[in-house]
Amino acid sequence: MRRVSGRAHAGCVTAHDPPPGTPPQALTQALAEAATDVVEAVGGYAGGVYLRSGTPGLLRLSVLAGLPGELFRPWSRMHTNRPFPVAEVHRSGQAVYLSDVEESMRRFPQLVASLPFPFSSLYVPVAAGRERFGVLVVLRPPTPGLPVGARDRERATRVGLRLGEVLAGLAAAGTDLRWPGDPICVQLPSGSVPPVRFGSFDWDLAAGTVTMDDGLRAILGVREGGPLPIEALTSRLEPEDGYALWAAARRTGTADGGGVRRLRLKGPDGGLHLLEVSARSRFVGADGHGHLAGALVDLGTGLIGSDATDRLPRAILAVDRLGRITYLNDLTERLLGRPRGALAGRPLWEALPWFAHPFHEEQLRAALLSSEPVRFLARPDEGRWLTVSLYPGRDGVTMVLVPEEEPLPEGAGAPEVTVPASVPPPHPSPPPAPVPRPGDGLGPDDTRAASLYRPVALAIALTEAVTARQVSAVVTEELLPAFGGRQLAIYLLSDRRLYLAWETGFPPGFLDRFDGAPLDARVPGVDALTSGRALFFESMEILGRTYPELPLDAQTGARAFLPLIASGRPVGSCILGFDRPRDFSAEERSVLTALAGLIAQALERAQRYDSEAAVARGLQDALLPHRLPVREGVETVGRYLPGTQGMDVGGDWYDVVETARGELALVIGDVQGHGVAAAATMGQLRSAVRAFALSGLPPQEVVRGTNRLLIDLDPGQFASCCYMVLDERTGEVRAVRAGHPQPLLRRPDGTAEVLDVAGGVVLGVDARAAYPVTRLRLEAGAVLALHTDGLVERPGADIDEGVERLRRTLASTGSLPLTEAADRLMHEAVRASDRPDDIALLLAARW
Repeated sequence: MRRVSGRAHAGCVTAHDPPPGTPPQALTQALAEAATDVVEAVGGYAGGVYLRSGTPGLLRLSVLAGLPGELFRPWSRMHTNRPFPVAEVHRSGQAVYLSDVEESMRRFPQLVASLPFPFSSLYVPVAAGRERFGVLVVLRPPTPGLPVGARDRERATRVGLRLGEVLAGLAAAGTDLRWPGDPICVQLPSGSVPPVRFGSFDWDLAAGTVTMDDGLRAILGVREGGPLPIEALTSRLEPEDGYALWAAARRTGTADGGGVRRLRLKGPDGGLHLLEVSARSRFVGADGHGHLAGALVDLGTGLIGSDATDRLPRAILAVDRLGRITYLNDLTERLLGRPRGALAGRPLWEALPWFAHPFHEEQLRAALLSSEPVRFLARPDEGRWLTVSLYPGRDGVTMVLVPEEEPLPEGAGAPEVTVPASVPPPHPSPPPAPVPRPGDGLGPDDTRAASLYRPVALAIALTEAVTARQVSAVVTEELLPAFGGRQLAIYLLSDRRLYLAWETGFPPGFLDRFDGAPLDARVPGVDALTSGRALFFESMEILGRTYPELPLDAQTGARAFLPLIASGRPVGSCILGFDRPRDFSAEERSVLTALAGLIAQALERAQRYDSEAAVARGLQDALLPHRLPVREGVETVGRYLPGTQGMDVGGDWYDVVETARGELALVIGDVQGHGVAAAATMGQLRSAVRAFALSGLPPQEVVRGTNRLLIDLDPGQFASCCYMVLDERTGEVRAVRAGHPQPLLRRPDGTAEVLDVAGGVVLGVDARAAYPVTRLRLEAGAVLALHTDGLVERPGADIDEGVERLRRTLASTGSLPLTEAADRLMHEAVRASDRPDDIALLLAARW
């Protein structure tokens, strides 16, 4: 691709005077073509390609088609270990298709929390053979309840495979495919053809020349006739449009090439023009060369439709899908105090700096992604307030600006933002907000607008909550402060009755009378759930008039009753209580209704977790030993403690086995992961070790046999293990370690040390692995301590610190009975409320 000149947008790279490290033109061409192809193939409105970067485990967005790079900068970097579809596709090599927000919420809640707008998305791997280069992404309107069709899946996959082949060829030719920086932004083909054409051109692709007609030369101020270098045209294009023009040129003459592309071009007077390029206009000219034909429409000083729209009593401004201003009428110039020439062609956030506010950017993202009208309040430069309405379309967004004191005529305004109940809505208007009226219950530093900043924090926090109790705690910590509430109650549905699951702030016993209410009871919580509508009462007096049979006592303040419904299934009800009467604005009602859906999703997920956790706890309880062997001269004590994050049971286990040779085998292990699968694998390994030990095999053969068995049972799963055989008569110990933490020894004199037991790789990795044996002697009065890493690991701390802490604690146990020594070693872990992993401990003392 030849260089095109023009100003680069923030968040996108420029192709003019490229700095060192800029990707090769052949690479950018291939990526831009693939991004536009996949959007057209599946009926999308935006697309992009993520490529590997120079940082291991980090993908970078290389091309973004149909969206402004500045608005989507936070999503331009993606670590492959993150719970997002791009990362999963790159890890697994399998495509992901999300038809609507409900499916996205179920599979990737953090995606919905970060982009809380209704859209569908398709993600396909870009690969050739076993080599994975990145991920191809396309966004399109949602299809609620309908999965992505097989034809669209095939089309997207075909584009990804084609791009993979091209990248493999570039790599074989020595091209570095690691993406170094910001994405290139590309304009998409237009959805409409302009009604008037002022000029035309013919580009000879082989000769690199362009022939313009009289009209085009007049618009561009070109005096020379005859063929001119193509730079006479491309030098006036924005860099993003230059890439699109070259992509169109590459597709000329191909079977699937074609489509109209709308590109913006600057004239010599600074006016903005619309360039319409059709790759189907001519395949091969009389000279045998490939040609590309196009037309130009004057969008500069005489903007299309300006006479008509200048007569409208509204300030109107339009931007394309890359965020550049393509049109504004006279009233917009007067309202903003900026001439048309200073605004046209510039990115919105550069032309109007106040639009760079994160809240305003969020509104524009909402319009571009959801294709639904958006309306909000803005206060440019601390001046007068404006009502800003955004009307999105295929080719861009039209904005209507109305001073706040000038209300929109009835029926002329954009509707309030409406999003599915499962989606946290965009941020509402930022402070300063209108002064609260008396009775609002909000102080000068607690305006409604400020209170609405917290919902996204709540949405993100809910994605991390696992149990129903954690979900309720998150709602208490985030939702109540956000809206100035003081009381919260959550009821869950079971056997067609609502049962109180969580409450805070209400007088003791006040909610008892509603616990167990059937679905035919006439109480607001039930009515909200059965009708699917949130109920808002500005005061208890209004609530009492609506439900005269309710015993409200001396309660005051306002109440909100929110239905908790997830994917059409009733989950329960949520009650918010306020100390004083207050109104609920339309924005607050919309936000609370949407958040109720997100809370319901989290609670439904938590209920599934609770069911699985109960199964896993039962399975693990059945698999862990309930009684350890009692031998003369040897005492053993075991402890297990589940983690508090995620699935609270895992694969840690311990065991003591009397071998066929009369010795005592001490075993401790840790299976990767948590939940039913980890507990089941743990049970299989414990049984295998026990069987090998009972057969009298030496320690190294016990571990080798267990390793081979794990590889056969569950390829890809792995576990660590420490296996020690004690002869209680002589005190001799033979120890084998497979990737497990080192055991500790407390000597009879009270000193403690970390043993140096030779080790092999973890179980499940190498079927040919060997495990050396370490011999040592356990004196009378000495104690062996075997543990899993959960006992010594702490978030943000070095594991060596944890090991040293455990060594000091073991030394301090002195002459304590072994059971009390075990309790002391576990004491700190038992007190910790944040344990990411489960813990197993096994002590053995020789007397």
